[in-house]
Amino acid sequence: MHDCGHGSLFETARLNRIFGFLLGVVNAIPQLSWSIDHAYHHKTNGDWERYRGVADFLSLEEFQNLSRKEQRIYETTHHPLMAIPGGFYYLAIKPRLDLLIGLISPKNRMWGSREELNDLCLSNFFSLIAVICLGWWIGFGLFLSLYSVVLCLTASSLIYVFYVQHIFEKSYANPSQGWSPMRGALEGSSLLVLPPLLQWFTANIGFHNIHHLCERIPNYNLEACHQLNQHLLQNVPTLTLSSMLKCSKFLLWDPAKASLAEIPPQHQLSTV
Repeated sequence: MHDCGHGSLFETARLNRIFGFLLGVVNAIPQLSWSIDHAYHHKTNGDWERYRGVADFLSLEEFQNLSRKEQRIYETTHHPLMAIPGGFYYLAIKPRLDLLIGLISPKNRMWGSREELNDLCLSNFFSLIAVICLGWWIGFGLFLSLYSVVLCLTASSLIYVFYVQHIFEKSYANPSQGWSPMRGALEGSSLLVLPPLLQWFTANIGFHNIHHLCERIPNYNLEACHQLNQHLLQNVPTLTLSSMLKCSKFLLWDPAKASLAEIPPQHQLSTV
């Protein structure tokens, strides 16, 4: 679904559109709206005035201006475990809620074109039909229980993989003035080294620097591109499974240093 949104999985736009839609139904997420939003991420990665990362980070100054209660709420909502309910909301609730809010209140609509609205309606319709058919087949209680568990686990896992590919120590996080798209790709995206089986299951997305340099490279060619250009990628940020959780402490943007920062120690917050 991701590659179809970039127009890279197949050679023709028509095939990418058809299979992107179908895979969106499988994932319970309208593919066209998701792809448009994801394209903005690619367009602005590393420009932290326009795009505050995958979790809407605050700047260091904005965080310090919060009350202590608001700071605790911010820390809690950005805890790694929040990816579990967050993943369920992102896949199971948000696509339906966005459509409902937009239909009730047109000024708050999330779509920008008639084509996008049609995609939202059709995708949600077919997802609903799939739920009804599978629930009728094996029982709604069993189906919804299994489906919820699968959504929570897979969404939280993949969201966190995506998260650490942009949130890590010394990740490029520049203000708009002086922002470099090239540095955003090479220094604002990580090379996530995964075991072969996990690399296959995540469609080689660990080669995220290459992906951000050229989004039209299909996932099945990313590793080959990395291997051919290794001599140019000696200094790209590299992460492993063992270092992924350490990334969760970088929850703020420091514009003065053009980098991500940890939440200040408790004694520094007492004066705020």
